[in-house]
Amino acid sequence: MIVRYLLAALVAGLFSGVLMTAAQEARVVPLILHAEEFEGGDEAAPATEGTTPSTDGAAATHEHSSLGAVVLDVAAYLSPVSVAYAHDAEGHEDGGIMFGMSRFSGTLLANLVTGAGFALLLAGFSLVSGHPITVANGALWGAAGWLAVHMLPAIGLPPELPGFPAADLTQRQIWWVAAVVLSAAGLYLLFLKPGIVAKIAGVVLIAAPQVYGAPQPSDISSAVPAVLGAEFAVAALATTLFFWIVLGLSLGFANEKIAKAA
Repeated sequence: MIVRYLLAALVAGLFSGVLMTAAQEARVVPLILHAEEFEGGDEAAPATEGTTPSTDGAAATHEHSSLGAVVLDVAAYLSPVSVAYAHDAEGHEDGGIMFGMSRFSGTLLANLVTGAGFALLLAGFSLVSGHPITVANGALWGAAGWLAVHMLPAIGLPPELPGFPAADLTQRQIWWVAAVVLSAAGLYLLFLKPGIVAKIAGVVLIAAPQVYGAPQPSDISSAVPAVLGAEFAVAALATTLFFWIVLGLSLGFANEKIAKAA
């Protein structure tokens, strides 16, 4: 039975990853391509060395690395970051190539991998905690995942366009991972554990990384317009919310089908 649940989660994750790619192509990728127009020559090179550990997908996020580096970061951190955010250091117009894949193919691959990974994590947590995911509560499970992985970490490290200044990569990754773990633990205590002590502890865990503060760049000047960055942050968070809602509902639907067939 457990194997069937995990297989259903895998299918739900792949399905969500495909839809996530379509949403990113419609809302997020055009903003990235527009931002890349403000980068020129050697000034763009430093941006290809690092990634942003807060989201966007399959977008928590590693938007500034090359195509191959983003895929490795996605595999390492299971962040739903789109490879569409990558812009190649050598100036390929299609966003870089890895194993002969275009920007779109790399984006799809990353979203499939991260979608399946998050689906398995969500299903596994549901089984261990004893709180099943159904169609009725699937959207709530998805919203909780989005809060933990994207929205709450984005308070300190919002999704950034290519060309935006950023702090040291290692420091950002450490802070982002800590924020995700503490946020997830805090949401669990806040919503799934009874008692006022658990509620207070949950709030403290959620607030802790924000009180500590995310690493910030010393120089915030950028050639990319601030309004474009704000539009991108909204689009990135909106597409990841869509991803998590679809994932939660898909998992709930699959679980109910398995329960009826048992």
